[in-house]
Amino acid sequence: MEVTKIINNTKNSNMARKSTICTLLTIALILAGGFRSKACTNVIVTRGASADNSNMVSYAADSHWLYGELYFHPAANWKPGSMLQVNDWDSGKLLGSIPQVLHTYKTVGNMNEYQLIIGETTWGGREELMDPKAVMDYGSLIYIALQRAKTAREAIKVIVDLANEYGYASEGESFSIADKDEAWVMDLIGKGPDNKGLFYVAIRIPDGYICAHANQARIQTFPQNDPENCIFSPEMISFAREKNTRLYSP
Repeated sequence: MEVTKIINNTKNSNMARKSTICTLLTIALILAGGFRSKACTNVIVTRGASADNSNMVSYAADSHWLYGELYFHPAANWKPGSMLQVNDWDSGKLLGSIPQVLHTYKTVGNMNEYQLIIGETTWGGREELMDPKAVMDYGSLIYIALQRAKTAREAIKVIVDLANEYGYASEGESFSIADKDEAWVMDLIGKGPDNKGLFYVAIRIPDGYICAHANQARIQTFPQNDPENCIFSPEMISFAREKNTRLYSP
């Protein structure tokens, strides 16, 4: 009843603004027409902040070519020596092949059979830190990690190990990584064509909190002496000082 009352009281005002809003939206669409859209959004809800004591991640990828996509990979056993073909998630371009593990977990969409969830938003960062020769793009890191990790902490390790071994081919990203017990936000960016791998910071979101990110680096400062709640590239700080720059574009 209260919701209905509020809607009725604002109906006339909304009608009066409708024409102006439509005009502004049209102008915005015209101005944005020549630019690549980066409008992904993640919202992370920890157990203590949810009604049913569940960790949750919402993932909105504002992209017409991803509409209706729900990827499925059955659990599988692989023969020793099997190789996994890695294709760029955005373009489908073949980036290379890596050794397959002996067993992979079942995944549906961005969650696996152990209720591990990984989402992302892209924030770009400095173009000179991209590696065109690398094999692992951000999408491949997500979906391969879902097939190889049971927990959020395991997923972070898988992501870092894969990128450091085979190179990171994408821009700066923020990952939402959650399992049944913990939720993390992870910012990552490449080291450049002459330094294989990535720089990253992953921070555990305190239970009872909600976190969100939308195409902007989420972590600005972080503790360097709290490994239980913060994991990061130890060489990242010295690299930034050497380059006398931020790793992201403000």
